[in-house]
Amino acid sequence: MNIGDAAKASGVSAKMIRYYEQIGLIPPAGRTHAGYRDYTDKDVHVLRFVRRARDLGFSVAEIDGLLQLWRNHRRRSADVKRIALDHIEDLQRRIADMQEMAATLQHLATCCSGDDRPDCPILADLELPSATTEAPKRRRGAVDDLGVRKRKTRRGQGAATQASRPSGAWE
Repeated sequence: MNIGDAAKASGVSAKMIRYYEQIGLIPPAGRTHAGYRDYTDKDVHVLRFVRRARDLGFSVAEIDGLLQLWRNHRRRSADVKRIALDHIEDLQRRIADMQEMAATLQHLATCCSGDDRPDCPILADLELPSATTEAPKRRRGAVDDLGVRKRKTRRGQGAATQASRPSGAWE
């Protein structure tokens, strides 16, 4: 079958199939006499595996490891389980980071009067230096640690003190 049919059957776009071949995640497809890619049912089965793993948020590197384990019939299920448990930990950490970001933004939105005045605690907070001095750690996947700082209090002890806030913006 051609790449379009393989894409349709697997749920992986033709562009991603080419990419996965290019980086060596999947083996290159056979070719027709005219030079077109020719996919087998086995190829589509592998692509479905990759698609399901991506849907669960595994990185390309993790998927490569999972594919190797999947192909190895002498594998230990403990190795597969370790990868899954590590991924669960990463997902939970990312969820916690996102919940913290949402809570911070909710607090700032609550403090904003949302009227015609130019004072805005959201913008005032964004212009402050981050409470973290180290560069954000780069994580795989779509969510990065953006260095959202925690506010302990609103009155003089947090990252922004009363003196540095625009008058009335947080009250």
